[in-house]
Amino acid sequence: MDVKVFVRSPRKDMKASPWEIEDAEAESIPIIDNHSPLEFVVKNGKLAGMLFDRVKATYDDNGKRKLFSTGEPPVFVECDLVLLAVGQQNAFPWIEDSTGIKMNDRGLPVVDKMTHQSTVPHVFFGGDAAFGPRNVITAVAHGHAAAISIDLFCRGRDLYDRPGPKTALIEQKMDMHDWLYDSQVSEDRRFTVPTVDRVKSLQDRLLEVELGYDRKKGHKEAMRCLNCDVQTVFDHSTCIECDGCVDVCPVSCINFTENGEEENLRGRLLAPADNLDQPLYVSKELPTGRVMVKDENVCLHCGLCAERCPTASWEMKKYTYTSPMAGQK
Repeated sequence: MDVKVFVRSPRKDMKASPWEIEDAEAESIPIIDNHSPLEFVVKNGKLAGMLFDRVKATYDDNGKRKLFSTGEPPVFVECDLVLLAVGQQNAFPWIEDSTGIKMNDRGLPVVDKMTHQSTVPHVFFGGDAAFGPRNVITAVAHGHAAAISIDLFCRGRDLYDRPGPKTALIEQKMDMHDWLYDSQVSEDRRFTVPTVDRVKSLQDRLLEVELGYDRKKGHKEAMRCLNCDVQTVFDHSTCIECDGCVDVCPVSCINFTENGEEENLRGRLLAPADNLDQPLYVSKELPTGRVMVKDENVCLHCGLCAERCPTASWEMKKYTYTSPMAGQK
């Protein structure tokens, strides 16, 4: 069996996840980009192949892509089976105009982004049917949000008076160098999941391909966790500005410096904070007039700052977040 994947866009613009591309290549499936399908070639009533147009991508100032033909002769690819991966589109032919449910210019129902309520008060939408293509996690979250709205609606309550999430910070300290979580930082890269031999998997399409980790490798993979739920909490009122935490930090993400505008601060930290999507952690003013500035983007949650601090101004606390649920008071 000879399988090929043809993509209209450049490889870097493929909508497939990186691991999906890696899995395909691991099965020796070539991915040929910049080929736009033109037509099926049929001979004697049977599919003989496809014609593709070679294209190149150009981008405007806003990053919007357009594909243009290179002008080269069409590419003929011999094949006897074609699987089209063209995505899906919402369709609501069963929703008549008389229902009162309004649609936008994309053919989607007009829905309140918070309550998921449509223009008909007792009808709610979520997932791809409400806001277009997303992932399954987003769809589940929409279901929870809609359930809260439906519960409030059935009880005659204001749909915007919604229950909030529950959060907590839990101290992780046990002893001088002991924590309730494993604070050791692993330098291992992600371990590849063992799979069945390709010959066997191609012979039996119902065969489970991924074998999973054995006990030893599973433990090593789990130890790669950076404990992102454990947060460094700084108390400016007890800090003596000894800079011990600055010295011990393995990634130089802790700084004591003069305050300033965010752009200025980012450029004069020990390690410039280039990820603008990650806010800086800035303390209140300290006795010397300086502030503590921490770049959360590179923090390893190792806890060394809390271990070194002589006044316990640094603490490691586990952050828990519980989403609101329907019926919650």
